[in-house]
Amino acid sequence: MSEPRPPWSARRRRLLVWLAVGAVLGGLGAAGLPDEFGVTAGFGAALCAFLLVVALVVFITVPGPDTLGTLLRTPPLAGAVLVVAVLLVMANPTGSSLRWLWVVAAVAAAGWTAFAVWETRRSGG
Repeated sequence: MSEPRPPWSARRRRLLVWLAVGAVLGGLGAAGLPDEFGVTAGFGAALCAFLLVVALVVFITVPGPDTLGTLLRTPPLAGAVLVVAVLLVMANPTGSSLRWLWVVAAVAAAGWTAFAVWETRRSGG
């Protein structure tokens, strides 16, 4: 039988609550504010809602402490980020104003992938 999951820390609960509050307040602002302020509030609400879903998935998938360390040592996640970054580099033409950002992201993702694979091989797991 598997061991029970450890309870979530106060920091995790507080993050989820504030993201939910941000999504609700941003949604209310999108409905009640005029023109560009409402659109900006709507984008803020969408961002908070997206981050809330991502945080829930991460917190459910990686229980307990050292969530960031666990994610950093996960080769499939690092490889997926590398693939997306390389696709973004290839999708932007040479001379594009954001191409340098995607190249830096791809190089960082390649380093992360190498680190994750090395850590996994080193620890035997």
